[in-house]
Amino acid sequence: MAVTLAQHLVTQLRDFGVERIYGVVGDSLNPIVDAVRTTKGIDWVHVRNEEAAAFAAGAEARVSGKLAVCAGSCGPGNTHLIQGLYDAHRDGAPVLAIASHIPSGKIGTGFFQETHPERLFQECSHFCEMVNSGQHGADMLHIAAQTALAKQGVSVLVIPGDVADEEVESGATKDLATRFGRVQPDPQTVEGLASLVNRANSVTLFAGAGVRGAREQVLALAEAVKAPVGHAFGGKEWIQYDNPYDVGMSGLLGYGACYEAMHEADLVILLGTDFPYSEFLPQKDVTVVQVDADGSRLGRRIPLDLAVNGDVALTIDALLPLVQPKRSRKFLDALLRKHEKALKGVVSAYTRNVEKMKPIHPEFVAATLDELADDDAIFTVDTGMCNVWGARYITPNGKRRVFGSWHHGTMANALPQAIGASAGNPGRQVISMSGDGGLGMLMGELLTVKLHQLDTKIVVFNNSSLGMVKLEMLVEGLPDYETDHEHVDFAAIAAGAGIHSVKITDPKKLKKELGAALKHKGPVLIDVVTDPAALSMPPKVTSQQIRGFAMASTKVVLGGGVGKMLDMAAANVRNIPR
Repeated sequence: MAVTLAQHLVTQLRDFGVERIYGVVGDSLNPIVDAVRTTKGIDWVHVRNEEAAAFAAGAEARVSGKLAVCAGSCGPGNTHLIQGLYDAHRDGAPVLAIASHIPSGKIGTGFFQETHPERLFQECSHFCEMVNSGQHGADMLHIAAQTALAKQGVSVLVIPGDVADEEVESGATKDLATRFGRVQPDPQTVEGLASLVNRANSVTLFAGAGVRGAREQVLALAEAVKAPVGHAFGGKEWIQYDNPYDVGMSGLLGYGACYEAMHEADLVILLGTDFPYSEFLPQKDVTVVQVDADGSRLGRRIPLDLAVNGDVALTIDALLPLVQPKRSRKFLDALLRKHEKALKGVVSAYTRNVEKMKPIHPEFVAATLDELADDDAIFTVDTGMCNVWGARYITPNGKRRVFGSWHHGTMANALPQAIGASAGNPGRQVISMSGDGGLGMLMGELLTVKLHQLDTKIVVFNNSSLGMVKLEMLVEGLPDYETDHEHVDFAAIAAGAGIHSVKITDPKKLKKELGAALKHKGPVLIDVVTDPAALSMPPKVTSQQIRGFAMASTKVVLGGGVGKMLDMAAANVRNIPR
């Protein structure tokens, strides 16, 4: 049966399991929008900016692991997509973007709204092609969808509006592969890794997002070789909870003894991490091994003594029978004690009289939010100081999800990501930890939350400041400039949009008012006025940074706190065999 390419595309996407398309209707996109209107089983989620559409699709894909779709009309409509597509692509979210185009006969003439999307999106996609006929588009759809899933990233189909109206023969839906094989490590390389492990007196494991699905194996290896386990932010939600070997996180948002564990060990094994901050990784006098299923990542941050291309779980499964178990816990126990001591020190910086401090300490807000949130809540975290509070206070448990713009590092990600998480997971608590700067960038998406009555809780850390930018300036020895701005009443703005809102200024009422807001059905904005002076230094800074900060500011800088992680660290120390 002959149907338009637009109808074929929408039907096939529905049959692929896609339940919604995020975007803004109009112009050359109209044939596809109309096909959604007439097709059961797939919906259009109207957003206020296509950037939010891409963020939302990326978030839905990250939670579900399935293909998610966004769309933009010709010219500005699809160029708005690019920020969210970069974010999805760099974080490995399978997203298909439909970038509609001007009439095919006008391409190259400087026509109204003309761009070259097939060039524009090349850097933020694994697949980006412009279709030149209806049948070509039908063929390209399967390739684009399969590539996004197989390579875990973005595919872009560029479709001129007139081509979307062309007729194609609609056949049966082609099956998509959604389960993929795992990379088995080379046996000889595993033997080399075993030799390094057996020769080392002390071993540290450093886990990234690639340890998802390998938690049992990582802990078994840690037990066998008596290794402390540190993590990057991407690995936190998979490895940090209930971990008797945990020594915290490294990097700009880090805490605890992870840095020391990596620099004092004989051997460091990097597991499934593409940790970008090489200055926090051991550079000399430490043997370094990296294990990753993506061979292109091996050794691109620091030189390696051994590179292992393999799935983390499969690699450790192959390694454990070759490992000679270590008896001494001296190195492990010393790092566990350092970790507990480090956490205890920074916790005391904010817990003293915290319920009397105004403006409210943001650490107190995050710790209270962690306590009150559901066990399976999804947290989306804005780039900036919210990253710090999310990293240090939101406690993983194997059911919660916590993510933000970890690799692209863009502002304004949290609210639109919460839209996608909420749309794809009705009935599950979704909390956006939004900075006032990030929320201000894409504040129009409050209207999206209201329009679709998404059960999204938007917690705004309202400090009238770009806190992370201020910190960057201070550590460079620069006075902060243009980082502070006039206070904005976001609760009033949300109320004007028809969203239930609450403004919290009294720390004594924080727990009660935040708890009530989280229980309220439907969208809620929670505007918490927080202390702009609460900045957070990384666990290890250079002497130059310290001098710069001292020159630039006399403000009190808090260590950042660590919430419930201190309890776990203390328990781990108590459990050290005597």
